[in-house]
Amino acid sequence: MRYSSPAIAFLSLSLLVGCTSRTGFEDLVPRPSNEVTSSISRADAPAAGEQAQAVPEILSLAEEEAAPVVETALLSAPIPSPALNAFKDKVVKPQRFRDAHPINFGTKTPRDHAVHGVDVSRWQGEIDWKTLRNQGANFVWIKSTDGGDHLDPMFMLNWSRAADAGVPRGAYHFFYWCRDAASQADWFIRNVPKVKGALPPVLDVEWNHLSDCKKRPDRKTVIAKMRVFMEKVEKHYGQKPIVYATPDFYEENLKGEFTEYPFWVRAVAQHPSKVYPQRNWVFWQYSGSGLSQGVDGRIDLNVFRGDEKQWREWLARNTG
Repeated sequence: MRYSSPAIAFLSLSLLVGCTSRTGFEDLVPRPSNEVTSSISRADAPAAGEQAQAVPEILSLAEEEAAPVVETALLSAPIPSPALNAFKDKVVKPQRFRDAHPINFGTKTPRDHAVHGVDVSRWQGEIDWKTLRNQGANFVWIKSTDGGDHLDPMFMLNWSRAADAGVPRGAYHFFYWCRDAASQADWFIRNVPKVKGALPPVLDVEWNHLSDCKKRPDRKTVIAKMRVFMEKVEKHYGQKPIVYATPDFYEENLKGEFTEYPFWVRAVAQHPSKVYPQRNWVFWQYSGSGLSQGVDGRIDLNVFRGDEKQWREWLARNTG
């Protein structure tokens, strides 16, 4: 293919920008996500991924599109939420999910739990929330932010539509170990609305082996960073954050820590009682290969630890 002189000049300028800026030529080419919690195959990802910069405490994740800036003042005041109806009507939908890779958890299985839910990010694409709700999504946590400058491009759409469908929803932040905790809390607060009826915010902590940030702080530093983030977020929203952890990260950093906070644990090969002994968890992510009407591809599946009555009581206590 032949290119005109202006086109060649533009391409040269793009390449030059790619060497000096965080949004360069490389961001025009789709690449896999670095977020290991996503359940969608990287080869099938619909958009460019989240490539991390290895510049400690200064830059977080480079993104192919600039994250929208939302004025904090517009989000700080509580506003009416359709999601309030999700627990006022006292309806818990039975789950109809399937699993592409079902696991034998033994005598205690996810199906023994009455209240099922999901977590989603950009990788689930556009979701039919009413259908997903009827399939048994009684709650959802939606990927909002990671680091200090990345906003999931589907967050606000998912946030709004989940509420319209009557699904209790909250937001989760993916922690980036090459940036300070306070700026990450500020970024989350800036982008996640403060609304009555929302689920508590979640701090997702894990080692991301796909990230260019190879920094793995020691246990003491990890705990200190997490505490800064959670205390700042709790002060703003008036809700105690939930900690989401993976088995390896938990084993190295969180055993015996943060007992005053609710835990959401990932255990997709064994029951949590075997993976997190002595941990009093509240939510269990049991699959990253779930299938459901209303979603193309795979979706993470979760359960609440309790019956329907306990679920309604938990909502009343924790959603304001």
